[in-house]
Amino acid sequence: MPELVIQRLHGAAIATAVDQLAALRLRVFREYPYLYDGDEAYERRYLQTYINSPRSLCLLVLDGDAVVGASTALPLVDHVEEFQHPLIAAGMDLSRIFYFGESVVLPAYRGRGLGVRFFAEREAHARALGGFDWCCFCAVERPADHPLRPAGYQPLDHFWQQRGFHHQPQLRTHYEWPDLGENRPSAKPMSFWLKEMRG
Repeated sequence: MPELVIQRLHGAAIATAVDQLAALRLRVFREYPYLYDGDEAYERRYLQTYINSPRSLCLLVLDGDAVVGASTALPLVDHVEEFQHPLIAAGMDLSRIFYFGESVVLPAYRGRGLGVRFFAEREAHARALGGFDWCCFCAVERPADHPLRPAGYQPLDHFWQQRGFHHQPQLRTHYEWPDLGENRPSAKPMSFWLKEMRG
């Protein structure tokens, strides 16, 4: 297989890749558990948050000129309110928390260590910036009997635990997007995973 190249973009430079990012996200997030039926306009609004943050990170995985994977991160103070409120309510200092956004990889490129690389690169970026005690991310929650859950589906909990993250089910939020088959966005329950970075 040809060698994949990882490109790092920050802040306003992410705008140069918005079209490719949007297309990749729209394709990958149709899969369970996200079942996302968005559009490019919705994607542009979401990705603008990362473009507006000068300390954000976007990792692009390139196979030649094609973007086949991507991962995002930014300081939590620069993210949208839905992802801030639960941690504020828990008494945590948002300025000390770095947020890991989504990771998406086309099926043909999975199993090549990109997920591990994404977590390592985002944590390294947070440490290089300095001033962060925690990193975190949110994961959607779907019922075990969801009708679109694939047979043999394995959640990523063990993978996340191996990266040093701990589930905090008491830290919950809701975020809206349109599910497959929905005519409009609906709120999805999401819970947080945290990793302490001190030391």
